[in-house]
Order: sequence, then structure tokens, then C-alpha cells
Amino acid sequence: MQSVKERFLRYVAMDTQSCDDMDAVPSTEKQWKLAECLVEELKQIGAGDVRMGEHCYVYATIPATCGEKLPVLGFIAHMDTATAMSGKDVKAKVIPYQGGDIVLNEELGIVMRAAQFPALADEIGKDLIVTDGTTLLGADDKAGIAEIMAMAEYLLANPQIPRREIKIGFTPDEEVGRGVDFFDVEGFGADGAYTVDGGAVGELEYENFNAAGAKVTIHGTSIHPGSAKGQMKNALLVGMELEGMLPQEQKPAYTEGYEGFFHLDTMEGSVEEAVMDYIIRDHDRAKFEEKKRLFMQVVDFLNAKYGEGTVEVSLKDSYYNMKEKLVCHMELVENAKAAMEKLGITPIVCPIRGGTDGARLSYMGLPCPNLCTGGYHCHGKFEFISVQDMEKVVELLICLAQNA
Repeated sequence: MQSVKERFLRYVAMDTQSCDDMDAVPSTEKQWKLAECLVEELKQIGAGDVRMGEHCYVYATIPATCGEKLPVLGFIAHMDTATAMSGKDVKAKVIPYQGGDIVLNEELGIVMRAAQFPALADEIGKDLIVTDGTTLLGADDKAGIAEIMAMAEYLLANPQIPRREIKIGFTPDEEVGRGVDFFDVEGFGADGAYTVDGGAVGELEYENFNAAGAKVTIHGTSIHPGSAKGQMKNALLVGMELEGMLPQEQKPAYTEGYEGFFHLDTMEGSVEEAVMDYIIRDHDRAKFEEKKRLFMQVVDFLNAKYGEGTVEVSLKDSYYNMKEKLVCHMELVENAKAAMEKLGITPIVCPIRGGTDGARLSYMGLPCPNLCTGGYHCHGKFEFISVQDMEKVVELLICLAQNA
């Protein structure tokens, strides 16, 4: 049997970064390589009904071994990595961590400092998997994939262990918000599921943000600065004005817990035209709707000030808080808490300050809270995960597969 560590190191070596600007699913051809690899591995370990859909979704079944009929349970993870930083040529390394700073790349002077990342204090004595500081690691969510695969191999190699029927699903494009656009919920065949796509061991989430995205296009008028008085309309400055009119305390850097935010994700352009991408988030649906109304009020004000059509906005909802759908399926949360406690894990029930495939799946008829993977600092060069934490999550998944 392959260890979860071996699987993880193999998966992160594959570049599966998705792409924001593509309409196709998957958004990048390179995601097929990992999907094809997983199909072959699932067949090798003896999983049933292994198949890959036309949009790069991987499905498989672990048959039940217990006599009584129990609800069918699914485990889901995504294959793509974030667009925030390159996932190409990941040079993962395993270090026995004894505390203090970690030099990721001596040549480039890239150091993960314990003072900046206090979570390291909980990892002393463990074997950490880190990057060389030039890429992200990809624990989000290849740790989830490795853990599900390790669980599957263990269960299939030990048919004497009583278990319910388990469904496995691996998705593309979660990081760009299209992870379940073509997910076959009916064909998947689970009564409930978990995404394995969280952080520290013990994290368990059934609440997430309501989310919207706004693409703002600002049309300016470019005039030579020497003769611009009364004629120039600087699109960049209008964009800065828009940003300045939004509540400054409601930014990601100043919020936590259930506090929502407006986040300017990208801005580019010139005097003539500027484009800004925003994301708008709040756990509370009423506050979420109010944030969208405020955003459009600012746009209306600027158009009244600078002329109709100066600021154009495409504002679209992305996903909603899965709590609205999970309140009737809290047995999934209670079962996960019980399994954690059985294994000596302290459950950390907290809201997701983001979203998962499970948020949309819950609205598609598959209730789907989120489980930890053990990863930290996703989407950047300081991402890390410990071997021991991944092994603990595998134990958790095996326990849930047996849970009546």
C-alpha cells in the first residue's frame, strides 16, 4: 500500500493550476493528467464504477461490506490549484520540524518565520512538507485527494471492516468557481457527502460566505496632460474614488469570523480605460444583499458625477451559504464531530471565510459540509502540511466510512 505522503508528493508534482479567464471546464488541459492518473490508481486498488466524465470529473465507488442498509456517503476533493501563485515545477521537501524559522530557499532568501506564522508552534515534532519558496505547494486540495485515495486503498484492502457504501468524486476548477458546473449529482449516488478541503486538523465547517463577483469597467477620456483642464477623465482615478467610497473597515485585512468584506482583487488600465475585479462576501444573506446594493449605489453616484456609462458593472452571484441547506442534515456534522472525538481530535466548528464545492453541491441536492485536510497557508509559497496530520485525516475518513 502507498502511504498518504507518497501519494501527496506525487500529486503535487503535477501542475494542475486552473485559469480564471477560460469558459471551458476544465479551464486548463493540464488537469486531465491528474484525472487520468487517479482513474488508473482507483482501478488498480479495486474501486468499482470508476469513470471519468467529459469535463474531467472522476467518480468511483467503494462497495459496502456491512449487512444493514446505511446512507451512502461521498468524499469529494478538487484537482486544480489556485491561480494566485504558480503550481508548476513544485519542489516539495519534507523536513523534521523542531521549531523556529524554516529556510525555504537559501539562495533567494525566502524564510518562513515562526513569528509571522504562529501555527508552526503546533507542528513541532512533525514532518512538514513545504515548498522551495518559488511556488505554492498544492495541499489545497491535493492533500484531500491523497487522503481520500489512502482511505480508499485501506478499505478495499480490508474487506473484513464493516463499512457503508462510499462514493468518491474528484473535481476540476474549484479554484475558479466552476468546480461543480457539470458534477453528476444523481449519478454520484450519495445521500450526503463531505468535501475534504479544509485547514487544520479538527476543522469542520457547514457555513460559508454568500459570494458575488463584480467586474467594473471604467471609461475615461485621455487628453495630453498639458491641455487636459476640464477635458480629461482619468479612469484610474475614478476607480480609486470608487474604492475609497466603500467601507474601509470592511476589507479582508480587517475582518474575521462572520464579518463580510469588499475585496479589490485586481486593477489594471490607463487614463482611457480601467478594469477592476471585486469579490463581495458575507455569511448573512441580508447583509450580503445590502453590500451589493451599496456597491451599486456607489456606481450610480459616480455615473451621475462623471456621466452615464462612465462606470459599467457586471455583478453576479457566485454561491450561497450552505448552512441554509444543511440545517436539515445536521447528522453529517454530528457524525463528523463524533468521529473526531473518537480519534482524540478536538472538533473546531467554524465558518468558512470562502467557499467550497460543497456550498454549491448543497444547493444541487447533495448536502455537503467541509472537513479538514491538515493544510496551512494555502495559495502561497508558505503553504505547508505535516505527514502526521494527513495520516490523522485518513483515520478520520476511515472512521466516517464505518460510522452508522
